[in-house]
Amino acid sequence: MILFPNAKINIGLNVVSMRPDGFRNLESCFYPVHWCDALEILPAEAMQFSLSGIPVPGASETNLCLKAYELLKADYDLPPVFMHLHKNIPIGAGMGGGSADAAFALKLLNDLFKLNISTEQLEDYARRLGSDCAFFIRNKPVFAVEKGDVFQDINLDLTGYGCTVVYPDLHITTAEAYSQVVPQAPAQPLLTALQGDISTWKETVKNDFEAALFPRYPIIGEIKAQLYQAGALYAAMTGSGSAVFGIFLKEQAMELTFPAAYRVWRGLL
Repeated sequence: MILFPNAKINIGLNVVSMRPDGFRNLESCFYPVHWCDALEILPAEAMQFSLSGIPVPGASETNLCLKAYELLKADYDLPPVFMHLHKNIPIGAGMGGGSADAAFALKLLNDLFKLNISTEQLEDYARRLGSDCAFFIRNKPVFAVEKGDVFQDINLDLTGYGCTVVYPDLHITTAEAYSQVVPQAPAQPLLTALQGDISTWKETVKNDFEAALFPRYPIIGEIKAQLYQAGALYAAMTGSGSAVFGIFLKEQAMELTFPAAYRVWRGLL
């Protein structure tokens, strides 16, 4: 069986406060986009895991897809599998690619072996693998709070808008990004800002990581400015960076050019 784990963008991200467990409380809108990896899992006589596509840092045995398998194996009698991940979503981009891979591994194993795990239970397993892994179980727009793993329904439909996502070949670790941000309550709750017309978001929908990371990595701010110059209705860094997205009316700005080292995804939301 094969599935295609997709990325997400963060439409706004406020780092609101510190938590007793050392994490931060945040609020953000997670929105899926169709920039995808490919994950194949088949029954096998012996456990096998392989990677292709863009390089993935770290030892393969620490990959979240394998951790997802081991997590389910602890509760279910899973046989060995052959698992292959073709990596296409940039790493260190703030797009949740690794989290998506883990969540889709849970879903694929559930379907492949007919484990009959409910959606709610899959989300609970996913939360144990990473803060935003649970989002990719239902894989629909949500308003995320706490560590980014508690979700509220949101009435936000951007179907038909064009989206350009630009990754400037710059890997920013989550630890580095969070070390630069001082939590604070936003001037306006993000959920309130998102209820306004998209034409107002430029002034009201913020990503707190931008103020911390733009001075260290000016190229990110330059990409954001370029997207606005090309006619974006809204542009921002996604997550803790370094990818930047712009939302356009339909197919606008699909001809934008960037340096060859950058990776760019264009499509409809």
